[in-house]
Amino acid sequence: MNTKLVWHKVLEDKNELPNGRVMTVTAGHKGICLTHFEGEFYALENKCPHQGGPLGEGSIENGMLRCPWHGWDFEPCGGSAEGFDDGLPSFDLKIEGDTIFVGLEEEVPHETTITDVMAETMVNWGVNRVFGMVGHSNLGMADALRRQEQKGNLKFIGIRHEGAASFAASAYGKLTGKPAACFAIAGPGSTNMYTGLWDAKVDRAPILALTGQVATQVMGTGNFQEVDLVRAFDTVAEFNHRVEASSKHSELMALAIKSAIIKRDVSHLTFPDEIQELPVGSTEIADSPEGRITPMTIAPPKETFEKALGMLNKAKRPAIIVGHGARFHMKEVIELAEKLKCPVMTTFKAKGQISDSHPLGCGVLGRSGTPIASWFMNESDVLLVIGASFSNHTGVTPKKPTIQIDFDPMALSKFHKIDAAVWGEISVTVNMLNEQISTVDNKVNHTEEVKERWDIWKTEKKKRLEEDHGKGISSIAVFDTLNKLAPANAIMCADVGNNAYSFGRYFECQEHTFLMSGYLGSIGFALPAAMGAWAAVGDERPVIAVAGDGGFCQYLAEITTLVKYNMPIKVIILNNNELGKISKEQRAGEFDVWATDLVNPNFAEYATGCGALGLKVSDKENLHEAMKQLMDHDGPGLLEITTDVELI
Repeated sequence: MNTKLVWHKVLEDKNELPNGRVMTVTAGHKGICLTHFEGEFYALENKCPHQGGPLGEGSIENGMLRCPWHGWDFEPCGGSAEGFDDGLPSFDLKIEGDTIFVGLEEEVPHETTITDVMAETMVNWGVNRVFGMVGHSNLGMADALRRQEQKGNLKFIGIRHEGAASFAASAYGKLTGKPAACFAIAGPGSTNMYTGLWDAKVDRAPILALTGQVATQVMGTGNFQEVDLVRAFDTVAEFNHRVEASSKHSELMALAIKSAIIKRDVSHLTFPDEIQELPVGSTEIADSPEGRITPMTIAPPKETFEKALGMLNKAKRPAIIVGHGARFHMKEVIELAEKLKCPVMTTFKAKGQISDSHPLGCGVLGRSGTPIASWFMNESDVLLVIGASFSNHTGVTPKKPTIQIDFDPMALSKFHKIDAAVWGEISVTVNMLNEQISTVDNKVNHTEEVKERWDIWKTEKKKRLEEDHGKGISSIAVFDTLNKLAPANAIMCADVGNNAYSFGRYFECQEHTFLMSGYLGSIGFALPAAMGAWAAVGDERPVIAVAGDGGFCQYLAEITTLVKYNMPIKVIILNNNELGKISKEQRAGEFDVWATDLVNPNFAEYATGCGALGLKVSDKENLHEAMKQLMDHDGPGLLEITTDVELI
């Protein structure tokens, strides 16, 4: 039976391949080794039968086509191997004018694979953002993700370092409460994601890690890029499985995502190379989480709720402290505060959850905070702590009568005894308090007092704004300018270091959302986090990353990712050529300052070289105009600010 050939143009001009040379061309999806020898052109299989070496990257020596990997020889005019029976298949070739065509049998339609099923399940369950890098051990899974993207079901963002992928996915989870995926090859690609996964884990952000893996048959033999990823991820991943040919593939993916959502933790699936392209027969695909995830709106136990209610009824000067865990429940929290007329302060990680312009908003409590918040904590007679972890950084005093509300019973009374530890979903519990509080006439109206304390703090900030040592712009001036120019609804991504302390202290939030690496405190978070935020909101909200020079350099190559996907992210770098926070800690510990000085590139020129807007400012007089230019720019941009390490 004659087979109908499909002709593929593989070379526009045959003169591009000189006599005695070879090259790799592509016909459809197939790689072809195109040879030109003694005036004739031939199309041969591109894979050496030894180990699959790319013959099109080889050469013709002494009349023989030589594999570039191990030197195996073949006839360039037909593919035979003298003395051996493993020659190369050849393909039909024709030349029309100067154009070369190769004829192949019509490609068979794509057959649904294991990874197709799992990728479809993933998007059905709402995971439609993937940050990652495609490589040799995840190609089958990557192809399944590509098909979902072609259907419009998924957005894949190719990053420059896998650590940026996991940080971006972590930030996405913190912002939305839903998981995104990070994606890497076996071995080093997967281990590069480890830090970002821990960031998600300790900050209770759902995240899905997908990793390629070497073939199961060679595990344990010291194979190239072999790392036992199930064992390696065992400490970070709450759900941690290797996909096998006999797995219930759709259900496995559904369980991974369900675990990430409910436990607010890391789920990891690794895909051995041999299963990624295996076809599957008819299989049922889990279509959505509907009916698979229980509502979390649990009410608190009666006895602890009534104790909390009694404490609030009796209190004259209650104060509310909200943490990151309350970020999706602030409407209810603010309604309660307005009923009690009590001050509301936040942890550093919860910055911006109540506007600093709200009559009861008091800013951040703790090391990165304002004297407003600390004043009202000290003046209170009852503390109502909602969705916060009592970290040392925040410094919630144990000396005040305290009510704690949290969805996680393990977070209650974590470090010391709490007078009323209330386990319940935050919105439900706060609404119940709001409805059942019976005594409000005894409450002090804190509105005027909050305004007075803000006036005192703003006067102090004006004094600090005048400080100038002639060594660069103060952080106070940077954030004073940012207060005036940052869009009121921007998502603000902060890095670790002195820049973060200044951010917490001096930036006044309006409708902003604040993202940071909280419990892990990982340097380098800001830029990848901004990418994750953009993936969540697109062009609906501005995204701003603020970093020091030390943190930015961790992932500075991701500026090219911003350019590639036209992410209109604005990056602000406080450059003092020093790991300033570490120098400060060395002095505080009475050590010599050592190994904290930095040699930096011109960040503005670097950004320009990557295709973004690059700006640099070294004096306060030009700061406003430079930052305005950055904010007005339609596309990714970077502003490098020369800052004084001492004025934080």
